[in-house]
Amino acid sequence: MVKFSKQLEAQLIPEWKDAFVNYWQLKKYVKKIKLSQKPKPKQNQQLSHDFGLSILDPFRFVVKKISNKLHSSDDKTDIIKVRRKRIETGDEEVYQTELVQLFSVEDEVRVFFEKLDDELNKVNQFYKPKEIEFLERGDILNKQLKILVELKQIFGDRRRKSNAGILPRSWSSSARNSDASSVAAENSVKSNDTSSEASRTDDVIAALERNGVNFINSGTRIKTKKGKPKMAMRIDIPTTTPTTTRTITAATSMLWEDLVNNPKKEGTGDFINRKKIQCAEKMIRGAFVELYRGLGLLKTYSSLNMVAFTKILKKFDKVSNQQASTSYLKVVERSHFIGSDKVVRLMDEVESIFTKYFANNDRKKAMKFLRPQQQKESHMVTFFVGLFTGCFVSLFGVYAILAHLSGVFSPTAEAAYMETVYPVFSVFALLSLHLFMYGCNLLMWKSTRINYNFIFEFSPSTTLKYRDVFLVCTTFMTSVVGAMVIHLLLRASGLSPSHVDAIPGFLLLVFIALLICPFDILYRPTRYCFLRVLRNIVCSPFYKVLMVDFFMADQLTSQIPLLRNLESTACYFLAENFRKHRYQFCESGKLYRELAYVISFLPYYWRAMQCARRWFDESDPNHLANMGKYVSAMVAAGARLTYARQPNHLWFGIVLFTSVVATVYQLYWDFVMDWGLLNPKSKNPWLRDDLVLKNKSIYYASMALNVILRAAWVEAVMKFRFSMMESNLVDFFLASFEVIRRGHWNFYRLENEHLNNVGHFRAVKTVPLPFRDSDD
Repeated sequence: MVKFSKQLEAQLIPEWKDAFVNYWQLKKYVKKIKLSQKPKPKQNQQLSHDFGLSILDPFRFVVKKISNKLHSSDDKTDIIKVRRKRIETGDEEVYQTELVQLFSVEDEVRVFFEKLDDELNKVNQFYKPKEIEFLERGDILNKQLKILVELKQIFGDRRRKSNAGILPRSWSSSARNSDASSVAAENSVKSNDTSSEASRTDDVIAALERNGVNFINSGTRIKTKKGKPKMAMRIDIPTTTPTTTRTITAATSMLWEDLVNNPKKEGTGDFINRKKIQCAEKMIRGAFVELYRGLGLLKTYSSLNMVAFTKILKKFDKVSNQQASTSYLKVVERSHFIGSDKVVRLMDEVESIFTKYFANNDRKKAMKFLRPQQQKESHMVTFFVGLFTGCFVSLFGVYAILAHLSGVFSPTAEAAYMETVYPVFSVFALLSLHLFMYGCNLLMWKSTRINYNFIFEFSPSTTLKYRDVFLVCTTFMTSVVGAMVIHLLLRASGLSPSHVDAIPGFLLLVFIALLICPFDILYRPTRYCFLRVLRNIVCSPFYKVLMVDFFMADQLTSQIPLLRNLESTACYFLAENFRKHRYQFCESGKLYRELAYVISFLPYYWRAMQCARRWFDESDPNHLANMGKYVSAMVAAGARLTYARQPNHLWFGIVLFTSVVATVYQLYWDFVMDWGLLNPKSKNPWLRDDLVLKNKSIYYASMALNVILRAAWVEAVMKFRFSMMESNLVDFFLASFEVIRRGHWNFYRLENEHLNNVGHFRAVKTVPLPFRDSDD
């Protein structure tokens, strides 16, 4: 049977760990009570009976147990007394326990109940604000949903009654009050005027503003292709107005009048149309899902803490031979985190609302959104991972033997293989290594309970598990090594190199086709998510930057050799002299040399633009400092490329200076900003106060390894090479070391992000809403 302490550690919410009952500390205090009760051994202790134990001792033991139990049951209410006090500085209540009956180890018992009171107060003080926060979210979402429902009703009635001039019966009577009618009439008169469509749009907005409903950026028009004004969808709803419902209803009535009297007018459709309403519906639906998830976490928090109090009090009763748990548990059950049923009632309300408005009264469909089921880990996946791993090892051994027999890596071998075939296979190898490191990251994040799904905003039902990543990686490499073996066999058979060397290019096209395959096979949600992230990176800074976006962009900065090899492959297979098999064109061409700079700059440029966008959105100067790190890396990369073509003392000095500056900049940012280490005031010397890994030496070793791998550019400058084959192999190993360094960096980067969430108790993401209060 698993101990409760391990169950609690496995089930508690990682981001709220510090707010849970410190069950492990309370167990230590119970253990102190137990140790204090042990009698001290007496010297020269003699047996009270000549023949050992008496035959009546078992009966005496039973009688003593029964008498103690009866005595404790009679006086169980007099052992402790829990008082509830109100703090003078606020409305919070705290609990304080007094010992009514004397204990043999009174000091230890008093300390235990003091700590128990502290834990109970901590739980209540955490639960109350969270409950208020979720209740306020529920009220806001109800307002948002009400606006959405009425706007959808307008467009639904517009399609059914394009020429009608009456309000729907389902609208409240407040919509027919004199104020709303007068405004609607005024709007109707203005709408029928012979003015332009832009003027009619302004009239509608002005009428809305007079009723307290304002469009964001309503003073700024965005011109469409037809020259029509385009207004924002988001609406300000003043919360200070006591008649908010009346204002909303009046606003929808005016929109209705304008749509009815001008069914073909494009002005209104520019700022409120069906597509925008669908977008608003999707946002509100996602907000309800997150609200329900947060309520579920709070409910779990309440139940786990209740079980923790029950378990620790039972341990105390067992150790002290008293019955204090009954009276204390009554107080716990009456405390706010257990006695309040607001969370449960709000969960029921969210379920009914979601079922009605977002699932067409289909509860089963609604619960698929609210309670998505995680994919069960299949043993078949583990089996295929082992199978493909064995196939990869076997095929790689065959390839090594064939390569040695054919002499493709010998100094006298033809250069075409290393210049045309090798870059394609090295692309696959580096990509597979990156996938393998990502799988190791997932495994480590899961074992250390780092909530990477929440940080990356991945869906638990479709996200890849570490076994899935290992399956993709092993399948990938088995296919690639198999193609390499076939390629060598065909070359040995005497076929034309121009035809045989097309195999790597064909393999690349196959994998690209699988990546963009539209069918729901081979992890389509993950593939499409990957493509969306790449789109956001390439189009930086035009998209709002999320955590997954700049995390993936950082991965690309470590895959510049892969991008360079893709450039060589594309040049070879797309060049006009493909049939002549002249690979030298790709290296001697001017365009190729210029592209080398562009490809070396692009990942750093994308990452710098992401930093600029984040600074623009958040006004945090740290993002500008981070952008400087990538600019320095671009300068260093450009200097090294120029030095490779003009190896003189001037460029050597420039390379040395720019590379050292960029490396120091990067190391500082790695350790201090991304990993949160090198804190001189930390309780863990030069680390941070909170560490996920228990062994501190791992952090020091990781910092040393990061320094060594960051300085790998020294080899590229000093040129410790002898032949073309050795040069390519050294480049490959250096690129592999950088991928390993990036995978090593990934764990600590997400660990630091997770600890930031823990420090702020962030376990539920805040979803943006389509309609905004004017006071926010």
